[in-house]
Amino acid sequence: MKHVKFAAIVLFSLFFVSASCVEQKSNSNDDSTPPTEQGPETGTLPPVEDRQANTDYKPAFEGQTRIAGVKTETAYDVKVISSDLTAPWAVTALPDGRLAITQKAGTMRIATTEGQLSEEITGFPSVDDRRQGGLLDVKPAPDFESSRMLYFTFAERTSQGSLTAVGKGKLSADETKIEDFQVIFRAVPYYDNSMHFGSRIVFDKNGNIFVSTGERSDLETRPKAQLLDNGYGKVIHITPDGKPVEGNPFINTDGALPEIYSYGHRNAQGLDIHPATGELWLSEMGPRGGDELNLVKPGKNYGWAAITYGIEYNGQIISGGATQQEGMEQPVYYWDPVLSPSGMAFYASNAIPEWENNLFIGGLNSKHIARIVLKDNKVVGEERLLANENQRFRDVGMGNDGALYAVTDEGRLYRISKK
Repeated sequence: MKHVKFAAIVLFSLFFVSASCVEQKSNSNDDSTPPTEQGPETGTLPPVEDRQANTDYKPAFEGQTRIAGVKTETAYDVKVISSDLTAPWAVTALPDGRLAITQKAGTMRIATTEGQLSEEITGFPSVDDRRQGGLLDVKPAPDFESSRMLYFTFAERTSQGSLTAVGKGKLSADETKIEDFQVIFRAVPYYDNSMHFGSRIVFDKNGNIFVSTGERSDLETRPKAQLLDNGYGKVIHITPDGKPVEGNPFINTDGALPEIYSYGHRNAQGLDIHPATGELWLSEMGPRGGDELNLVKPGKNYGWAAITYGIEYNGQIISGGATQQEGMEQPVYYWDPVLSPSGMAFYASNAIPEWENNLFIGGLNSKHIARIVLKDNKVVGEERLLANENQRFRDVGMGNDGALYAVTDEGRLYRISKK
């Protein structure tokens, strides 16, 4: 009889524990907890970078570089849908799902998501396509379906030199040319070289425009990134007509360009807005080491060239080796050796759920696409995609179909989608 009572007690206890576990499991999935609050999975693999760094600089905080690796578990498909582009620089989705693609020499193509290309679209002013210049970024106006207006950045060359310019024009009804092209902003002053133009365009929620610029690379121009009287090494915030946005941080500062939103950047070729938080993120090329990912805030100074995690290409230190300075922002993340980050895009879809709100950055010298997992504005995981393709990834764009599209300097157009 005692054995029967003991067995009953054990069975009752097991039932109670089981019921408790079921209740806890049920509570953990309660609808009152939004899925987004669970956050992305933190990396558990070794860091993807295992090469020797160019410097012995120490990060300002844990996880600022060489974060743990992650690996995509969802099966995805990588396909080259065209190899017939000529030095493409940007790829962006149009409202109907097709892709607008700029080519450095000064033309544009429209591609279907299957890779069928239009003839070259003309109508642009003469561009300085030497080295890092040319026809650069493109974005459709928020009202493109009715206005057919497209916005561009390009390297403008004149007898005074060259600079980063922003222009707009209307795509003709037959899609053969850009009509009535006009320049709405110039990142003055002109300078006669062919380096570090930036640049990317992003529309904010109010229909105004963020534009990134470079500091033109030379030792003579580099200090201008720290000054507010010029357009070098800045993020610019302008209206669709090229005017300063009301409330810009330096709009009432004597001697400052009223269009400036942030400063102290080197050569920013990646710019996008987080689809969940609405915050502006930027990737920029460092020198030898010190490529950065920055969360851009109005009026902030991002340090170049007073502080950096990189060194000169000849190995000499920059600014006495300073990596931190009061009043200057730290990068959220940096790479050493370099990623050579170019265009980037947040994954604004749940077609591949584990990628949602992740950042994808095209790598040039590194020849891969970096997948960056963010949580609470910190990088918590990094993965390398398409590293076996041996391509310089110039831009990554988010498609309207849940796929990523990437263009390479070698002329390829990739579609990356769920299998």
